[in-house]
Amino acid sequence: MYQKNGFLKSAIEGTTGLLEPFQVVFKHLFRKPITEEYPEFKRELPERTRGRIVLTRSPDNEERCVACQLCSAACPVSCISMQSAVREDGRRYAEWFRINFGRCIFCGLCEEACPTLAIQLTPDFEMSADDPLKLVYEKDDLLVDHGGKDPDYDFYRHAGVAVGRGPGTHEDELPAVNIKSNYP
Repeated sequence: MYQKNGFLKSAIEGTTGLLEPFQVVFKHLFRKPITEEYPEFKRELPERTRGRIVLTRSPDNEERCVACQLCSAACPVSCISMQSAVREDGRRYAEWFRINFGRCIFCGLCEEACPTLAIQLTPDFEMSADDPLKLVYEKDDLLVDHGGKDPDYDFYRHAGVAVGRGPGTHEDELPAVNIKSNYP
């Protein structure tokens, strides 16, 4: 009798063990899926999301970038390169500017290093390509027709154009200090 009850008990446990997975399957079979499928559903991104890098313009519609190379020096993966040049009026600009988005880690250090607010990160992150060379963006691909996050900032209005002039000769600049006048 004792063995008969043990057999019946193990048969019930075995049957229950077989039916429990089916119970879970039927429970979830008629539930609404919680998966959000991209690209049909796009979440609203936070304001400070770091994505595609752009080169902005100053309020006078000139390029802000002065090719000081601080962004490329700050970049931990060395994905930014450029060549500087000087216009006839003494204003510096990037003759060519290149970012390899295949290497970029979107850390934002280039944006922090830029003194002219020329390089800025946007929330656009949808960049993909079959060929890695298509992820190399040139200056024409990066330049936008607006000032980005701070549209009223103009670096040259504050700093002036120093090439071809002596120090302290800009209209908003104080005259140069004679360092020997500071001696005791």
